[in-house]
Amino acid sequence: MTAGLGHNNGPSMEPGVAWRRHAWKKARADLLPTLPIEVLRLRVARAKALGLPYRTYASVRASTGRDVIGFLFSTNALGLLKQDREMPADRATRLDQLSKVDRTALVQAGLDADLVAALPGLDAAHPAPLFTESWSGTRAILLDALRARAVPADGVLIVGETAIERSWAETARTAGFLTGESYFG
Repeated sequence: MTAGLGHNNGPSMEPGVAWRRHAWKKARADLLPTLPIEVLRLRVARAKALGLPYRTYASVRASTGRDVIGFLFSTNALGLLKQDREMPADRATRLDQLSKVDRTALVQAGLDADLVAALPGLDAAHPAPLFTESWSGTRAILLDALRARAVPADGVLIVGETAIERSWAETARTAGFLTGESYFG
């Protein structure tokens, strides 16, 4: 009797399981590079300059194969509400400290994109997709914002607050998503 579709038949009961497990672990470990200490120090310093924990930075590098070269901040993550003329001081200070990285705001409806773009610490502002936008429309809006800044999607982290903003990372195939609280907190 054979197992049905999708069944992996469980662990092997044949002799030599321990050896195969050992050989597999060794082969896997040999694939992972051992970084020279100088490279590791540079990467730790880069993570710090980006305001990211090293583990987050390293996971982005490992999954995309590239450095983080930009952030897309939702106005929710920046703490901007309708009629706000400035963002909270702690967030503005954090953005000012970022260097060698693109800092773009995705502006929610009801806020003036030109006003947001003029805020200190930001390089640009683009309209955010509406929550009623289709998947393909959302993708087009996000990719247009990235093209305008000449940054590839897989080198950009989205910083937002809502579940819809989290879905932007998957829709545009960016390097990942962070909540505003975890990034600025």
